[in-house]
Amino acid sequence: MNPLFEGLNSAQLQAVEQSDGPVLVIAGAGAGKTKVLTHRIAYLLQQGVPSWRILALTFTNKAAREMKERIEKLVGSDHARDLWMGTFHSIFGKILRVEAQYVGFDANYTIYDTSDSKSLIGKIIGEMNLDKDSYKQNAILSRISNAKNSLITPAAYLQNTDFYKHDLMQKVPQAGEIYQRYVARCRQANAMDFDDLLLYTNILFRDNPEILAKYQERFHYILVDEFQDTNVSQNLIVKKLALPHNNICVVGDDAQSIYAFRGAKIENILNFSADYPNYKIFKLEQNYRSTPTIVDAANSVIAKNRNQIPKKTFSEQIDGEKIKVFAADTDIEEGVMVSKEIKKLADSGVNYSDIAILYRTNAQSRIMEEMLNKQQIPCRVYGGTSFFQRKEVRDMLAYVRVAVNPKDSEALMRCIAYPSKGIGATSVEKMTMLAERNTISLWDVFLNIEKAYDVFNKGTIAKIAQFRELLLSFSADLQTADAYSLMNRMFKQTGIEQDLKADDSIEGVNRLDNVMELLNGVKDFVEADENAETPYLPNYLEKVALFTDMDTDNDDARNKVTLMTIHSAKGLEFTYCFIVGLEENLFPSNMFGAQSPSNVEEERRLFYVALTRAKQAAYFSYANSRRIHGNITAAAPSRFLQEVNPEFLEQEIRSGFSGFSGFQRGGGFNSAFGNRSGNTSYSKPQFTGFKKPPTAAKPVLPVDFSPSNPADVRAGHTVEHQTFGRGLVQDVQDSGRLAVIEFQAVGEKRMLLKFAKLRIVD
Repeated sequence: MNPLFEGLNSAQLQAVEQSDGPVLVIAGAGAGKTKVLTHRIAYLLQQGVPSWRILALTFTNKAAREMKERIEKLVGSDHARDLWMGTFHSIFGKILRVEAQYVGFDANYTIYDTSDSKSLIGKIIGEMNLDKDSYKQNAILSRISNAKNSLITPAAYLQNTDFYKHDLMQKVPQAGEIYQRYVARCRQANAMDFDDLLLYTNILFRDNPEILAKYQERFHYILVDEFQDTNVSQNLIVKKLALPHNNICVVGDDAQSIYAFRGAKIENILNFSADYPNYKIFKLEQNYRSTPTIVDAANSVIAKNRNQIPKKTFSEQIDGEKIKVFAADTDIEEGVMVSKEIKKLADSGVNYSDIAILYRTNAQSRIMEEMLNKQQIPCRVYGGTSFFQRKEVRDMLAYVRVAVNPKDSEALMRCIAYPSKGIGATSVEKMTMLAERNTISLWDVFLNIEKAYDVFNKGTIAKIAQFRELLLSFSADLQTADAYSLMNRMFKQTGIEQDLKADDSIEGVNRLDNVMELLNGVKDFVEADENAETPYLPNYLEKVALFTDMDTDNDDARNKVTLMTIHSAKGLEFTYCFIVGLEENLFPSNMFGAQSPSNVEEERRLFYVALTRAKQAAYFSYANSRRIHGNITAAAPSRFLQEVNPEFLEQEIRSGFSGFSGFQRGGGFNSAFGNRSGNTSYSKPQFTGFKKPPTAAKPVLPVDFSPSNPADVRAGHTVEHQTFGRGLVQDVQDSGRLAVIEFQAVGEKRMLLKFAKLRIVD
């Protein structure tokens, strides 16, 4: 038996051995898709296919790195050395570096990240004197991104009356003009954003058939990971490159397609059979991650989707625990219940790092984090500022960007601003005006600053000229000094080192540490064997410019509960998962307006992803009321709870609160939702929805009521009041003097504990 086939199940083995022709591998959650991809590439290499003829596309640099390491262990590093393996953006960015002239760019173009793009869009909005409340940077950038990923150029956008009508309805009628100006300014700065790397590759191949033929001949075998997440632009590139040989293998799971809001098209994987009629399909259905309870519960929900490729995932582990469902009166109480359950797990010996709380929106993290802190449970909110987005790191890298591409106006503006050089805002405004008036870059103004004696005084011209010469000295050493030596010189000669060392505050020390860590990373880059021949700053910049938040997480994860959105959790796994906020209009979300069948199906896939992150046990929770935009709003349980087969669920009856809807003492799970029979994919949930509950009469407690010591009252306690009845302490403020209490009968009250006469129940 071929040693490469050891440890593969029959479905995985078939997918690996089918090396030629179009292949679709449907890989269920936890089914070992990475194993199939790595073994398939290793098998091709073993069969004599040169590594440079294989193109493997992933969605994160981390995935590409891990896959290459696995392949090297299977066949040796020499055989895998010349593999073209990386993200769509890194691979096609590499091609564009070589062919940049054919799309009107210099080979040293800069890659703008989201911050750069938003900054430029903000400037354009300001220059056009548009209302910033209507023309929000994020929304405009999203419009531009969606257009590019659908291969719609500014000219096509402006000519399309439907786009204009839509923009008019959204009160951004000049979005098309912003798009046009944005693209022109990027070209002026010799810069591309992430979406451009795909758009211009498509344009390159469309307008230059001889170049397309060159890369078609180079790549005889193409493999694509997470194919369900590809957009129109990515899929078209893949189809063009695969055309002559048709040796294309795509791996993915339509049940985990959750990025439509980013432009992903589930149709790419659903229509693979139509694009490649002679394709072969292999289904990886054995889940090696989760218990049968979790797998079967997830299957019972995703089965409600109509648009899918049928499969039946299964697990051969022991059945595992049923899924506990917590019903809370309020979102505060939901946080209390979840944190207490986590405390129980920890007391039984479970590591906090094995636990995750997953939610639909980032806003839900606040209450969960507060309640965990009150229980003294260490936690971290995933998705904070990544290392390369920190100001001091971006400041340092701006000098590198300008050295590589002086026309990069966003980076040059950053360099002018920090550290201070005596070049004031008025001077910068004048230089920007000169650049715009003459349709040149800001750098061109720098180069000709001595000619602008009618605009600037001699002192300002001297300062700008001196700064220009420093930047030119950095550029002159790009291909002779190694990356570490040159960046270290930048650190010292720009004044950044002096400025950071002068700040001895905790924040200042942290900023200095971050820049030193950046320099450490550059030193590691220089010393790495793979960079022995190219240890220069342009090569390092290319590497870090394509980093995303999905590739690195610098937050300290040691024995802390992880809090994250479900979208962020895709690709991860945890022993215990709490899926919170399972309420209609929250999950499934109603943020996109009417819940169309396609939106509901995407939300259902998101629920499937959330549940299949759990290895050993999962927990569901929802609240009957939630504070939204400052107002307490009644909520109804999510339809997805109704769709889970009840045999996999366990009721969790609370102690201390009574009279809540949902799980009732003596009632079953179905009683919370009505009759389950006759449910279809899009039938409306059989609960009352968002109706304000009738006002309850204020309960009166017995005369012999005995209050507790006010000093003992803590946030999270269930308390009783002689007039208002039972309530939950949301917060204790003013050094323990004031309590904020949510009473079941009368809502929120703020009470001085000294006079409140509260009895602690739980």
